[in-house]
Amino acid sequence: YDLGETIAKSKTLHRRGVDAINIPDGPRASSRISPLLTAQRIQQEAMIEVILHFCCRDRNLIGMQADLLACAACEVRNILFVTGDPPKLGNYPHASGVFDADSIGMAAVQKRLNTGIDLGGQAIDPPTHAVIGVGLDPTAIDRAREIDRFRQKVEAGAEFAITQPVFDPEALLRFLDQVEGHGLPILAGVWPLVSYRNALFMKNEVPGVVIPDAVLERMGSVSGREDQLKIGIEIARESVARIRPRVRGIQVSAPLGKIANALA
Repeated sequence: YDLGETIAKSKTLHRRGVDAINIPDGPRASSRISPLLTAQRIQQEAMIEVILHFCCRDRNLIGMQADLLACAACEVRNILFVTGDPPKLGNYPHASGVFDADSIGMAAVQKRLNTGIDLGGQAIDPPTHAVIGVGLDPTAIDRAREIDRFRQKVEAGAEFAITQPVFDPEALLRFLDQVEGHGLPILAGVWPLVSYRNALFMKNEVPGVVIPDAVLERMGSVSGREDQLKIGIEIARESVARIRPRVRGIQVSAPLGKIANALA
């Protein structure tokens, strides 16, 4: 598998002042090249830090601990723990979902490894030094449950959080009012919509993403793809301007791998 294009894009992002690059782990139950290998290559060749997503779906606890130790050996230190989408959402619906632990449990495992103790109570030397990240869904239908899970993630050892893509800035601000007392640095996810079709897909097919009707109406107010892309970037910029004072940073997605849209 050729990572040349990925490395080249990463170098461009580094030159443009991006601080770190997110590396997903089987999003929407897809099967891709090892995200750890990708992360290591980017750090070594593009000289930019990565935030490696670590999904709980595909490996048991033994395998996940082994991969966390591999992250330490590869000097991949920023890890975002996600429970993961069930296999039925992807192209391999008959695959087994393991889920020995969720993101809360794996945050606790990583914290334990950071103290030099593995799952079996055995000492490891040297300890790992991962920075523990978790996800947040500010538009969750069951907000009380989401806030309670966030509290549990903090107690498990989380050190930063990244939200799902935000299309309703006011909803995020209301959510922040309820969780800021935990004192965790929060990065807001922003997704520049590339088309009306993209907006519909995100609304109907991507778990945890809520797109207000007003956003859909704006995206559908023009017919050409270029005009729709301009509106999508405009909406993203408006969201960033509204939420930037309240968060520690912004995670901008690059739909379809087009980094120019993320940099716009």
